[in-house]
Amino acid sequence: MTPGNNGASTPEEDDPFGYLYADGQANGATPPPGGGGYGYPGSVNRVRAVGERKYGQQTAQGGYGQQAPTAPYGQVPQQGGYGQPNAHYGAPETAPGGAQTARTPMPGHGDGGGRGRGPNTKGLLIGAIAVVAAVVIGIAVAMTGGGDDDKGDQAGTTPTASQSAAPTQQETKNADEPEDLPKIDGKALKLDGGTSLSADVKGAKADGGFYVNGFNQVGAKVTWTFSGVKKAEDLRLYARYSVPGTDANATLTVNGKANTQPLGLKNFIGSPKGDYEKGWQSTWAPVSLNKGTNVIEISCAEGNQCDALFDQLWLEQVP
Repeated sequence: MTPGNNGASTPEEDDPFGYLYADGQANGATPPPGGGGYGYPGSVNRVRAVGERKYGQQTAQGGYGQQAPTAPYGQVPQQGGYGQPNAHYGAPETAPGGAQTARTPMPGHGDGGGRGRGPNTKGLLIGAIAVVAAVVIGIAVAMTGGGDDDKGDQAGTTPTASQSAAPTQQETKNADEPEDLPKIDGKALKLDGGTSLSADVKGAKADGGFYVNGFNQVGAKVTWTFSGVKKAEDLRLYARYSVPGTDANATLTVNGKANTQPLGLKNFIGSPKGDYEKGWQSTWAPVSLNKGTNVIEISCAEGNQCDALFDQLWLEQVP
């Protein structure tokens, strides 16, 4: 259907869009004044001759509700060749002071446009492992660097709780022993009954090599008076002596009471007869001591075999 065969009415009365057609325009159809209104959209482009718009120029915009003019109805806007910009489009960067078009690469992407690498997770993992290792080493050093238990307490140090609260079995045993059980050299004994000091026979351990001589006669006696026993208890009296390859014995008296058994001075090692130098050995006998001061006497009484030399006397706990 065309505007020319719609009856007696004129195009501008019958067809409100007649001004858009070439034949309607020839018959006098005109657009409504001011544009807009019902049936006359204000966005209709004004007619512009082909080639009038130059590439790179700003397109004039209409007022509110209006668009810039376009090519007449039935005509196609002129297009550039393949790859050329549209003549009716003015890119912002072509205008004076237009925006820059340089692309800024995204952080982390390579220059070649390929896929960029993400965060360096391998480096982060290595750093975390190093931190954990340092903490573990520090704890180990703190746990093992507190002191050497084998060295015991030293000046300027404080014993640990375990050392203070739990003494060893050896420490407990030593705590039950009397401190500084007395010991004496023969030359410090009280000598009676013809006994004397000599240093002719080698092998005595007393200071200066002195020993008690002259004990081989009835009435000879040595006396040891000492203190320091913390409680009344049974101990062992040890004597270091020498015999000339024969057995001997003596009477033992503790705090005025003679033992029922004599002090045995036998030739336990089987030393040669007549050789005092090779006859040094030791023996022991049980003694019952009082707390505090005690007196021990070794004497040659009737019936004793007393050919012996005395080097040292000392006390020990009963095993």
